[in-house]
Amino acid sequence: MTKILHINSSVRNTDSISRKVTADFVAKWKAKEANAVIVERDLAINPPPHLTEKTLGAFFTAPEQRSAEQNETVKLSETLVQELFDADVIVIGAPMYNFSITSGLKAWIDQVARAGVTFKYGESGPVGLLNGKKVYIFTARGGVYSQGPAAAMDFHETYLRAVLGFIGLKDVTFIHSEGLAMGAIGVEKALEQTNKAINELLPA
Repeated sequence: MTKILHINSSVRNTDSISRKVTADFVAKWKAKEANAVIVERDLAINPPPHLTEKTLGAFFTAPEQRSAEQNETVKLSETLVQELFDADVIVIGAPMYNFSITSGLKAWIDQVARAGVTFKYGESGPVGLLNGKKVYIFTARGGVYSQGPAAAMDFHETYLRAVLGFIGLKDVTFIHSEGLAMGAIGVEKALEQTNKAINELLPA
């Protein structure tokens, strides 16, 4: 039985390409594996709080030494981290906003990238602790950033690949829907390519 953590981060609840394609991917997986368990996490509808000094103080206090207030402060982070550890597969809808990720997705990363919890420091440097999981990231981009002159402004895939790898999520596949701001033909072409990628990842 596969446990899938399905994360959306688009602030658009309607006409969102990243929401559409992740939903299509998860639905196709469910059709192939009826007993797969899907856990939904919507970072736009229920955005994680951004880090504060109080949050960091609670993170870096040993669990047995935390106050009741600190335990409440880390409660959501503990839930988000546990969702990652429980998942076999992680599916993330990650539209590009201003050459990078949404603020909600960044806030989620800040809540789950925790020293001593999802990574640790060993003799040879940092070691990710979220191992043996498969990650699929579906992006939505107005322009084309995977190649050509705009590739230099792609702080989207590069950041996600780096930070997820840092916590042990190194088996990451990106499926880009690009050129979405280039009119109806651009959208049609992008979705055609994305649907083809989904069918190749989950053949009938």
